[in-house]
Amino acid sequence: MGVLQHDSEALLESVFESAVDGIFVINTRGIIQMANPAAERLFGYAVSEMLGNNIAMLMPQPHRERHDEYIERYQRSGEARIIGIGREVEGLRKDGSRFPLRLSVSELIDEHGQTLFTGVIHDITEIKKAEADLRELNLRLENKVRARTEELSKAVNRLLSTNHDLEHEVGERRKTERALQESKKELQATLDREKELGDLKSRFLTLASHEFRTPLTTILSSASLISKYPDADGQPKRERHIERIRSAVRTLTGLLEDFLNVGRLEEGKIQPRFEEVDAATCIGEWVADFRETAWKTGEIRFRCGDAAYPLRTDPKVLQNMLLNLLSNAVKYSEPPIDVTVSLQRKDGLLILSVADKGMGIPQSEQDHLFERFFRARNATNIQGTGLGLHIVREYAELLGGTVSFHSAEGEGSTFSAILPLDLSR
Repeated sequence: MGVLQHDSEALLESVFESAVDGIFVINTRGIIQMANPAAERLFGYAVSEMLGNNIAMLMPQPHRERHDEYIERYQRSGEARIIGIGREVEGLRKDGSRFPLRLSVSELIDEHGQTLFTGVIHDITEIKKAEADLRELNLRLENKVRARTEELSKAVNRLLSTNHDLEHEVGERRKTERALQESKKELQATLDREKELGDLKSRFLTLASHEFRTPLTTILSSASLISKYPDADGQPKRERHIERIRSAVRTLTGLLEDFLNVGRLEEGKIQPRFEEVDAATCIGEWVADFRETAWKTGEIRFRCGDAAYPLRTDPKVLQNMLLNLLSNAVKYSEPPIDVTVSLQRKDGLLILSVADKGMGIPQSEQDHLFERFFRARNATNIQGTGLGLHIVREYAELLGGTVSFHSAEGEGSTFSAILPLDLSR
């Protein structure tokens, strides 16, 4: 047993000495008891210079002068700001330079009953640089899409000029112009708000390049073909190409809205504004509006047991969550579609469910369903960003709820948003 204990201690010492992350052990007064070689490399101090000093020597202001207060508050109240949680902070090197780091702190009791704290420090300088590079790439993408939007605007103007002399179609042509101009404004507003989408730079650029190219190619080719039908007999063909342009613009708008919402949610820019609403009335109206604009034939039903469902929520966030679920249900179903939206109450909770009889999700891939950019293998030929369900989950959490689902490949899926009726509970 003594040999085994000796071997374990040697192994732990080897791990401590060879770890690539900096490791510190401090007592309840913040005094450094141990530090590994990686800590020397990170902060520029020799271990001998750090031992016996307060860990605050490695912190810039204001954390330096408040560090002991953090420890004292934790011991008094048990309230953890870093301990057991981890967070991103700045470190201060011996030469006075600062660097970003990820700090994880854990509490332990040694063999003498003394409370100690162990801190593991990971240098995230390269990660922060990669994030800055991603923001720069996003800006370039925004500029490219803005240029394509200007090309679309010119194509629309040529279309209106070509059909100006067709008096009996002036009303329809003006309606088309307004719809396309409005889509252009929405697209521009989305691009102006485009922000960082996280640390998935390569997948984001690949996805965006592929998904934008198809609708933009459709828009440019249809705009070019419209000019080949200048006379009245060519109107049916012109209308077909106009509808292709509208569909492509809707696709672009949806893609960009997904990217924008992910950025807003991760940056905390979407804050719910709660108010009292009748959930049954609101959801019934939203389902009816969606049914009018659905692009596939079939049935979209709304079922609600009680006459009223009083709910304190943010109606805009709730509506966006429902429309995401409805869009998915239609997108991944073959016509005629069969979609049911239902509302019920149970144990102080509101359960909003959207069920379809579409393609379903493979069992082996369901664990990844809410990850950003995830696409199931049976959906790769259907246009989409892989962000919709990630956004739905984030919306549900903003409203104090969760999302659950049941799905079987080839049989359909049911997604349920489970929200508290009373947020004070």
